[in-house]
Amino acid sequence: MTITIDTAASWRDVARVGDGEMLALSPGAWERIALANRIVASIVEKGIRAYGVNTGVGALASKVVPAALQERLSRNIIFSHACGVGELVPERSVRAIIAAQVANFAHGHSGVRPQIVRNLLTFLERDCIPDVPSRGSAGYLTHNAHVALVLIGEGRARVGGRRMTGRDALAAIGLEPLVLGAKEGLSLVNGTACATGLVSIALVRAERLLRWADAAAALTLEAAGGQMAAFDERVLAMRPSPGIEAVGKALRALLDGSGLIAAAIGIRTQDALSLRAIPHVHGAAREVLERCEQLVDRELGSVTDNPAVAGTPEEPLVFSEAHAVAPALGQAADGLTIALAQVAAMSERRIDRLVNPLVNNLPAFLAAEGGCNSGFMIAQYTAASLSNVNRRLAAPAATDGGVTSGLQEDFLAHPTVAANK
Repeated sequence: MTITIDTAASWRDVARVGDGEMLALSPGAWERIALANRIVASIVEKGIRAYGVNTGVGALASKVVPAALQERLSRNIIFSHACGVGELVPERSVRAIIAAQVANFAHGHSGVRPQIVRNLLTFLERDCIPDVPSRGSAGYLTHNAHVALVLIGEGRARVGGRRMTGRDALAAIGLEPLVLGAKEGLSLVNGTACATGLVSIALVRAERLLRWADAAAALTLEAAGGQMAAFDERVLAMRPSPGIEAVGKALRALLDGSGLIAAAIGIRTQDALSLRAIPHVHGAAREVLERCEQLVDRELGSVTDNPAVAGTPEEPLVFSEAHAVAPALGQAADGLTIALAQVAAMSERRIDRLVNPLVNNLPAFLAAEGGCNSGFMIAQYTAASLSNVNRRLAAPAATDGGVTSGLQEDFLAHPTVAANK
């Protein structure tokens, strides 16, 4: 199936492209991209001073670059910014980053040639996945630059799962290396496509995880003789919350007709919190997820390039702004890590309640032959270890700050670090 973008994509669109669906643009989007490119050409022709078009970038923004060197400027931006490190980003995430980048160009305020966008779409169509190191973007630059390397025949990529040089990858899918024009190098490394693409994939995984969490919790309630009165619709309605309501409904549906639940009615006055508060913890995570989904959709509906071009070729406008800075996106991703870490921590506590003979009437560690068989004793150790890792990952990235580019970029929001977590 092919997803067609006009004025805005959704995070589900981006995630579906990540999972292998194709991407296309509406005629209106192509017209906006072409117009923005003509506006950039007019800015160059008229000698209008514009950041990254005819100047250096970052702390070098006051250095004027003559027209004869603007192609070299674009190429050099790609090379200087492609310095990521660490393990490679998974293929589905690279596809999502490319989809988010194309969606940003479709707004018509970046100025790249339509050919650049067509080539990115060909990457998706022909399964050409640039090698993108996962670490090194305080904001967005290094991930995007490694994608751009392959557009100009550099770097490395996988085509049909086979690794090769960027030049060979282009040849394998029938493309020639591009020579970048004015602003194109900056536009290719700019914007929040990196973090937006990564978070879109995370949202799909989080949605699935929360469904699994409800199902696992229901099984635990059944095995532990949970008291369903705590999840009565009337009881949960005393604390109005869409998340609590949804999880309570899910638990009641999953356990409807259970003989074990029926047999356990009244055996305890109330359950431990890891059982009784399932709707509250899982429900809170669902609400954080929903807010994160709304924010990513808003991000995809926004121009996140700097500078942004507008107007007409006859009367071009260029605006230096800060739309590539994404504190809200970083905060949303941080919030999601906290929510999921809390769901996982509660899950680990429920595992302990199933295997711990001090708090249940089940065989110790669920072992049929206690003593010569440890049962699930060490499975709980593993869960405790993973929960500890989650707590460390839940430390917020958005508050780390930092200073780059000789004090010119003296605030960092770290959305990509938060998305990686």
